[in-house]
Amino acid sequence: MAIPLVIQAKAMSIRLLTIALAIVFLSTLLVSFDHDNIQPHKNGTLVLGNEVEDSMVIPLPGGAIGPESFSFDGSGGGPYTGVSDGRIIRWLANESRWVDFAVTSPQRDGCEGPRDHSKMEHICGRPLGLHFNKNTGDLYITDAYMGLLVVGPNGGLASPLTKQVDGVSFGLTNSLDIDQSSGVVYFTDSSTRFPRRNYVSVIISGDNSGRLMKFEPKTNKTTILLDNLKFPNGVALSQNGNFLLFVETTTCRLFKFWLKTPKAGKIEVIAQFPGFPDNIKRNGNGEFWVGINSRRGKFLEWIISNPWIGKSLIRVFPIDVTKVHLCLARWIAKTGMGIRLNRDGNVVEVLDSKRWKFVSEVDEDSGSLWIGSVTMPFVVKETISSL
Repeated sequence: MAIPLVIQAKAMSIRLLTIALAIVFLSTLLVSFDHDNIQPHKNGTLVLGNEVEDSMVIPLPGGAIGPESFSFDGSGGGPYTGVSDGRIIRWLANESRWVDFAVTSPQRDGCEGPRDHSKMEHICGRPLGLHFNKNTGDLYITDAYMGLLVVGPNGGLASPLTKQVDGVSFGLTNSLDIDQSSGVVYFTDSSTRFPRRNYVSVIISGDNSGRLMKFEPKTNKTTILLDNLKFPNGVALSQNGNFLLFVETTTCRLFKFWLKTPKAGKIEVIAQFPGFPDNIKRNGNGEFWVGINSRRGKFLEWIISNPWIGKSLIRVFPIDVTKVHLCLARWIAKTGMGIRLNRDGNVVEVLDSKRWKFVSEVDEDSGSLWIGSVTMPFVVKETISSL
């Protein structure tokens, strides 16, 4: 039986109204980002802004976007970065160009080229965290869909190491660091419920299925260190190996998890950031850089503290929340930031630049900062006067 036109029109009107409400809602979230003060540890000092001597914007090749994370090999070559079409590419500074280095999936048909790669990333792979084992020359990779992988010094197709722990598969394998003395890999799985392409849903729903884990190459054993986390993301090991720093993107908090000393096994909250943190990278001085994707305003903080609102948005609205957020954010959202921490993990400096959009990582190397982004089609390299 045919559906009357009046009923069809009414259903269409409800659908359009729902989409409009969703767009207004997400727009409100974006414009509510403000400049709340960072709350460093009581012993920390805060310095705003550092002099930038030179800046270079380096486009990505082949229509790719999203240089999420960086790593330099044992000879200082690179950086290497993973991009949206599943490739890991290497920067050749002497030739000022990118070259292909590795992939995380053997299925490459239809992966490359200027298109929306999110539709194929579960097939093509989406490499996020990168870190070289300087002793072996192997590059360890956390791919959002393929789990933890490794590829040799010559690149090529990466080999999977682990995709699940205690019978639960990884849902959004995200960031990692390596203990260079033991080879142990510490990494995060941001959610077991939502894939990377729906990462906004992880935040607004209050999902707490994230985990912090370690992988021991000598035994091929994966162990959960912490669970019930809200979007655990960047992770970095201290220079002496006594503790790990990691962030929860949803709560905008920085944690210290003790591995050694009499505090082993204890966890401390050491900072509350004004925006959504992504990766953490340690520099050669034993300090840390945290990339801040975007700021979190009071209204969005209220939404996150009432996860039933986000869950209702995901369940009721017939749209892709993440895609609408990204489209609006390109026009509305303010800049990201880089936050420097001292060796103990206390905030000491905040860098803010109009060139930085959706910052995923700040990696310091030889007096320069390499700025990654979740969605931008380029890498930013900043040469600074002093740190």
